Amino acid sequence: MKTTQLSGAHAFIHSIMHEGTDTIFGYPGGAIIPVFDALYDYFDKIHYVLGRHEQGSIHAAQGYARISGKVGVCIVTSGPAATNVITGIGDAMLDSTPLVVITGQVGTNLLGTDAFQEIDVVGITQPITKWSYQIRRPEEIAWAVARAFYIARSGRKGPVVLDFTKNAQTGLVKHYQPEKCTFIRSYVPVLKPNIQKIEEAAQLINQAKKPFALIGQGVALGNAEEELQEFLTKADIPAGWTLLGESVMPSDFPLNKGMLGMHGNIAPNLKTNECDVLIAIGMRFDDRVTGDLSTYAKQAKVIHFDIDAAEIGKNIPADVPILGNVKTTLPLVTKLLNKNTHTEWIASFEEAEQKEKELVIDYEIHPKNGAIKMGETIAKISEATRHEAVVVTDVGQNQMMAARYSKFTQPKSFITSGGLGTMGFGVPAAIGAKIGAPDRTVVLFVGDGGFQMTMQELGTIMQEKIGVKIVILNNNYLGMVRQWQELFHAKRYSSTPMQNPDFVAIAKAYGIKSERVSERSKLDTAIDTMLANDEPYLLVVDVEESGLVYPMIPAGTCVTNIIVNGEKIKL
Repeated sequence: MKTTQLSGAHAFIHSIMHEGTDTIFGYPGGAIIPVFDALYDYFDKIHYVLGRHEQGSIHAAQGYARISGKVGVCIVTSGPAATNVITGIGDAMLDSTPLVVITGQVGTNLLGTDAFQEIDVVGITQPITKWSYQIRRPEEIAWAVARAFYIARSGRKGPVVLDFTKNAQTGLVKHYQPEKCTFIRSYVPVLKPNIQKIEEAAQLINQAKKPFALIGQGVALGNAEEELQEFLTKADIPAGWTLLGESVMPSDFPLNKGMLGMHGNIAPNLKTNECDVLIAIGMRFDDRVTGDLSTYAKQAKVIHFDIDAAEIGKNIPADVPILGNVKTTLPLVTKLLNKNTHTEWIASFEEAEQKEKELVIDYEIHPKNGAIKMGETIAKISEATRHEAVVVTDVGQNQMMAARYSKFTQPKSFITSGGLGTMGFGVPAAIGAKIGAPDRTVVLFVGDGGFQMTMQELGTIMQEKIGVKIVILNNNYLGMVRQWQELFHAKRYSSTPMQNPDFVAIAKAYGIKSERVSERSKLDTAIDTMLANDEPYLLVVDVEESGLVYPMIPAGTCVTNIIVNGEKIKL
C-alpha cells in the first residue's frame, strides 16, 4: 500500500495488518485514543477483544499466541495501563511467548516532565523483553513495527514492547509504505548447525546403553513434534517432559515416560540419575526440574539441543551442545543414528511406574470414599473430551494436578504459566486460547484463589460469547501454599484459608451457565452438562480441603529425594 498522507495511528494499523495481525487484545485510554480511533475503521478486518483489565488482556494475548503460533498483540494506554501489563510481559519472556505489546505514551514535548500518566515504559521493560523501543516520530512506525514482529517471532520467541508517543500517533506520514524486516545486523536468531557436534551427539547416542531424553517447549515452538518422535523411535529412547513440554508427545506414545520435576512422575525423575546419556531437547534445566544441581545427573554425558546459546551450560554443563532450531537439528542427528532397541533399560522404568500407580494415582483418580479429589475431576474431564481438549491451567495445585492427570492426543494442547508461575493467568489465557482455536474444546482448571485474581474477565467471555469451560477446583484454601505450610512449616496455615463468594451467583450475573458440585455421585452428569455444547460454562467442584499433590521433591533437594505421604520413596 502506498499513499500520499496517513496519520501515524492509521499507519500503525496498516503496519500490523501487513504483519498478518487479525486479532488484538487490549484496553483503551487517553494516550492511545488515536490508535483506537483508527482501529474503528478496520473492525471488519481485525477482531478486537476488549478485556476488563490490562493484565487480563495481555494474558489473553499469551493464550492466543501459544495455541495459534502467531504473534499475540496487546494494545493499552500509558501509565498504570503500561505497568499493569508488566506481569504478562515477564511471563511471556520466561516462557518464550511471541508478543508485540503497544503502550500509549505522552507526547515527546512532555517526556521527562512527570506528565499525567507518564511512566518510563522502555526503562521498565528492557530487562524483560527481547526489544523495547519508543516511537517518537510517525516516520518511524513502519520500520519499528516490522522490526518488532521480526524480533518477537524469530529465534527464541519472546515479547517486544513499542512505546507509542501521542504526537507520533497524531502526526502525518507522507508516502507511507509498510516494511518487512528479515535481517538485523548483529542479531542472529538461529545459528547454523555445527556438523561436528551433530556427529558427536549421534556417536554418543549410538554407544549409549541407557539413553534418556528430556523434552521441553522448544519442540512445540519449533513445530518439531514429528521430528521428535522419529528421533526417539529410531534409537528407542525413553523420554520425560517438562511442564511446558506437555502434549509435545501424545500421552500414549510408547516412549513417553511422563512428567519431570518437583511434582513429576517417579520413574523419569529417578532415571535422570541412572541414565548414561542425557539428551535435553528444547528445555532449559529449570530448578523445578533439576533440584540440587550438585547431585543432578552426574553419571551422564549431556547433549543439549537449544536455539538459545545463553541456555547452553547455564545450569548444567553440556558435553555436546547443539545450537539451532530443533526442527532442523533433530533430523540431522536422527539420520546418523543406528536403529536400536533398549528393551531392558525401558523395562527398568516399570517398577517405579507401578509403585506410583499404587501409592498415588489410584488413590487420586479412583477414590473409594471421602470428598471429591482434584485428580479424579481432571481425569474424568480428560476422558469425557476423549483427550482432545486444549487444557489451560492457572497456577498452584490445580496446575500440577492438571499436568499429571490430563491426557493428550494432539500437540499444542497444554497452556500454563511456567517460568513466572502467575496466579490469575488461567481465565484470560483460556479466553485467548479459545479465540485462537475456536473449533477446539478449551477447558480451564483453576483454583478458587487464582480465579478471583482475574474473574472480571468473565465480562469479556460474556461480551464475546467465548465458549470456554471453566472448572474451579474449590478447596477454600490457597492450596499449594497450604501444602508447603503443612509439610515444611508445622501446619501453621498463615493467610491461606479463604472465605469465598458464591461463584455460581457471580457466573449468573455475567449470563454464564454454571453449576456447583459437592457430591461424587453428581460429578459425571455435571461434566456432561458442561461439555454438551460450545457455550461458556463454569463448573465449581468442591474438592477436599486437605488434598496434597504427590509425588513431591522438596525444593533444592536431589531429584531422587521423592516423597509420598511425607515419606521418601524406597525402591
